[in-house]
Amino acid sequence: MSHPLQSSAPAAEWIRSLPKAEVHVHLEGCVPAVTIGFDDPSRAGVALDPTTGAPSFSGLADFLDYLDRSCALVTEGDQLQSIAHALTERAARDGVLHTDVIFNPTHWPAWRDDLGTFVAHLDAGLAAGEADFGVTAALCLSLTRTQPPADSVALVDWLLDARPERIVALSVDGNEAAAGPTGERFAPLFARARTAGLRTCAHAGESSGPDGVREAIELLGAERIDHGIRSVEDPLLVATLARTGVPLDVCPTSNVRLGVAPSIAAHPVERLRRAGVRVSVNTDDPLLFGTTMTAEYDVCAQSFDWDHGVLAQIARTSIESCFAAPERVSELLALLDDALAPS
Repeated sequence: MSHPLQSSAPAAEWIRSLPKAEVHVHLEGCVPAVTIGFDDPSRAGVALDPTTGAPSFSGLADFLDYLDRSCALVTEGDQLQSIAHALTERAARDGVLHTDVIFNPTHWPAWRDDLGTFVAHLDAGLAAGEADFGVTAALCLSLTRTQPPADSVALVDWLLDARPERIVALSVDGNEAAAGPTGERFAPLFARARTAGLRTCAHAGESSGPDGVREAIELLGAERIDHGIRSVEDPLLVATLARTGVPLDVCPTSNVRLGVAPSIAAHPVERLRRAGVRVSVNTDDPLLFGTTMTAEYDVCAQSFDWDHGVLAQIARTSIESCFAAPERVSELLALLDDALAPS
């Protein structure tokens, strides 16, 4: 197909066909409401958009509470396999050829004492999705900033002992504003993960300011920063990100829905990109925010006048920074180059 690089608002179909990766999507945000009976607003406990079915949240704390309640209702292996398979199907519809899926065991109480089985069910669903749709997927196990330190150690102990093939990275997420600085506490665990050959990423610069991003890079050795948009508040940090090439995995709609950014038009992703920071665009929790990868690319194109060339670079960053095997990364970059070549 031909992908002209002249300046004009790219069509949604062009965006959809653009080979890309998604590197910031949470399993917890991919649970269909109907799977757990939350398509009934009285059970969901929050208002549901009548068009998209997506719930409404007052902020990050309200959102995290919803995750705990919804994921607690996933108690069967068939549910997990279905969630994972559907995730790959949605990815394929948006031209996503690889996805790094973050999951946090603290949100899944039915499986906390049997993580091996939990991951095995996810693996089965993702493997079926790869066979059906050609989408590869990796899992990133995420710690929670506010969980007891002993629980974090236990999770890393399990991960390094069991080493499920599907889990390729260690992450950390949670409410930074509630937890305060946690880099020193998590640094030894991330060091262990790196020594064992795992990749690393970290949520930062969402409910925390620039210091959270510095902490994630300097203390945790994070290869990617999930969100990271409040880096824009510190010009020295922005310059460091541009110089080192540490990418930010940005989720515009999520940031607006949770009050981190006042609007898409005011979102700092464009200022960061223009400053030379590598950014990718992602959905975060697509079913909870009523969004898709095509919608995220499209809303940025419309808001920031991103042309075909800019969107192609965003897609390239997503592939280059994903945690797929090196040969898969090379394959995806070749597919992107082929798609962009003049016909």
